[in-house]
Amino acid sequence: MTLRREVRWLGTVSITCALIVGASLAAEPGTTSSFHPGELWPDNKGVHINAHGGGILVQGGTYYWFGEHKIKGPQGNSAMVGVHCYSSRDLYNWADEGIALAVSKDPKSDIVEGSIIERPKVIYNAKTGKFVMWFHLEPRGAGYEGARVGIAASDSVTGPYTFLRSLRTTAGTWPMNFPDVLKSGPLPTVPIPQGSTAWLQANLMGAIVRRDFKDGQMSRDMNLFVDDDGTAYHITASEENGTLHISELSADYLGFSGRWIRAFPGKHNEAPAVFKRGGKYYMITSGCTGWKPNAARSAVADSMLGEWRTLGNPSRGTQAENDTTFESQSTYVLPAPGKPGAFIFMADRWRPNNPVDGRYIWLPVLWEGDRPVLRWMKEWSLADFK
Repeated sequence: MTLRREVRWLGTVSITCALIVGASLAAEPGTTSSFHPGELWPDNKGVHINAHGGGILVQGGTYYWFGEHKIKGPQGNSAMVGVHCYSSRDLYNWADEGIALAVSKDPKSDIVEGSIIERPKVIYNAKTGKFVMWFHLEPRGAGYEGARVGIAASDSVTGPYTFLRSLRTTAGTWPMNFPDVLKSGPLPTVPIPQGSTAWLQANLMGAIVRRDFKDGQMSRDMNLFVDDDGTAYHITASEENGTLHISELSADYLGFSGRWIRAFPGKHNEAPAVFKRGGKYYMITSGCTGWKPNAARSAVADSMLGEWRTLGNPSRGTQAENDTTFESQSTYVLPAPGKPGAFIFMADRWRPNNPVDGRYIWLPVLWEGDRPVLRWMKEWSLADFK
């Protein structure tokens, strides 16, 4: 969640009275064989899993969950610890693997304590043997104007990861679907406030792309996707969250190849999550309403850098559930193990006043023809995939 972070929302469910232990929530330890969306999810130590805005990497038959480590209170919306890692063999029961990427004590570091590290994703590069982590980064004190990506790498899946650099994206390259006529002439002014008719027109005319051409494009809510041929892509909310950018990564996954597109100009999407089924690429996103949840959107394309077509709201529930995506926001879509063509929708139920209490909403992705849909399940398991 990136746009207008000053919005504060407690949700329709009040913060639980569960015992706060240090910076974490205590829960009953033990083993489980089903998912319980929105409930406390204890790790092997009986502590609520602390991996918000996360993603999953599968390696050697083990699942690794990387996410934002939160602490108690509003200060936890900044990075005070780093990126947490958990491992699992069955997706239900998770072992704490510790902090994969720790914040720095060096005030000159881009990832100094108090910076903002969001939506970390890790992918494995078979050519280099490196595990590569990307995340949305805001240097301390930058608010959300930094709009950078951070890149870290490790020889071990659980880390520790070494921070390499931060940057704006695709500097000095035009999007493949950007008309030549928009690349020159007087630079359109980017009006204030955002969302006005004038702002939308400027966005559609590529004013922000041109403004940021030399130093690199903005990147906030982001995700990674690795295709079947090993080509990796970075998907991010850019242009002041007005437009999604989809960029091919370099062969080592540590930078950009220079091939990228704009998707849904001026439509204000964030929290993108991409997956592939039957040779087509699907995406679930959210709108931009700060911490407050909104109706999800879905889309499909024949290629990652092709034309994306909208499919509408994937939620199938009550009006309130559809309008808020079951009070959650997408973060990742995971292929279900042993279930070809089946996927798990991963989302966060944010608690900005006490972010460590944020809950995880995992639901099966169902289908209506070629449209992915989501239905609420209080409890479910992988056996529910038919």
